[in-house]
Amino acid sequence: MELRRLGRTDLAVSHICLGTMTFGEQNTEAEGHAQLDRAFAAGVNFLDAAELYPIPPRPETQGRTERIIGTWLKARGLRDKVVVATKVVGRSDMTHFRKDGSPGRLTARQINEAVDRSLANLQTDCIDLYQVHWPERNVSGFGSNPTRWADPEILSDETPIEETLEALTALVKAGKVRHVGLSNESPWGTMTYLKAAELKGLSRVVSIQNAYNLVNRTFEAGLAEVALRESVGLLAYSALGQGYLTGKYRDGAMPAGSRKALFNRLQRYEKPGAEAAINAYVDLAREAGLDPSQMAIAFALSRSFVTSVIIGATSLAQLDTALGAADLTLPADVLERIDALHQLHGNPCP
Repeated sequence: MELRRLGRTDLAVSHICLGTMTFGEQNTEAEGHAQLDRAFAAGVNFLDAAELYPIPPRPETQGRTERIIGTWLKARGLRDKVVVATKVVGRSDMTHFRKDGSPGRLTARQINEAVDRSLANLQTDCIDLYQVHWPERNVSGFGSNPTRWADPEILSDETPIEETLEALTALVKAGKVRHVGLSNESPWGTMTYLKAAELKGLSRVVSIQNAYNLVNRTFEAGLAEVALRESVGLLAYSALGQGYLTGKYRDGAMPAGSRKALFNRLQRYEKPGAEAAINAYVDLAREAGLDPSQMAIAFALSRSFVTSVIIGATSLAQLDTALGAADLTLPADVLERIDALHQLHGNPCP
């Protein structure tokens, strides 16, 4: 397992990160612990969670994911061996995150409440990477990297980015958080955070967690240069296109226990043009003698702007397949064919 530097920090994180959003919904505590054990044994030292999790978000389950990680950390005594990341929600109409029933906002009061709850859930006194899950302002498309621009409504009650960063910086100074990062952010948003840090002496964001995969390479259009020049590396999520790039949903298949069968939340990967593109990549992998899942993950790992690829699984067999991509180097001809398919199909799933 390769270790890569997180931003300009002294933290070295595994280039595969274990995503945990199924813990507490599709996976029990025991299954979550088994996944954590297996990933740690394989060299993974980087865990990602969120106050939102598990998915789908529900008041009855909110916080379970962090609590499962917390019981594992306590039981195994490995807190000093792993880098723990979690997130605070952005603007949301959901009211179950805050004690007073307030809708989600990135104000100092809400951030302070959120971090204290996450610290308690995780049974730790410091979070290594605390991320803004999504912006408070409206953006043109979730993930902030649309293929077509749509004017977002500019809200009168937006919490300024500088104010949010001041609140996050206070957490760093208080010792509750080591570093701060972004998620589902745009080039403008990322650079605004960086400018505020430079001008006001605030904490510098060290990473950005956005979707990135074979059928959604929109990160390359503006954020890749930011990631490289500003050392704000990508923590790529959805490398498997919510399972579509494994080929398991091909031709209308509906595996029992899959997210689509359980929750039907995969519309991002069911847009016009998506099926043809996904099938082309799965076919390429099989023609090259590769597992489609591993090819998709290995492609993301091969990008110079990627710090770590976040993987998720509901079974140990799925986890083992994903972990197997850590040692896979894609041949030059496969990379060329991937680019040729991208030229043909573009980004159907932003």
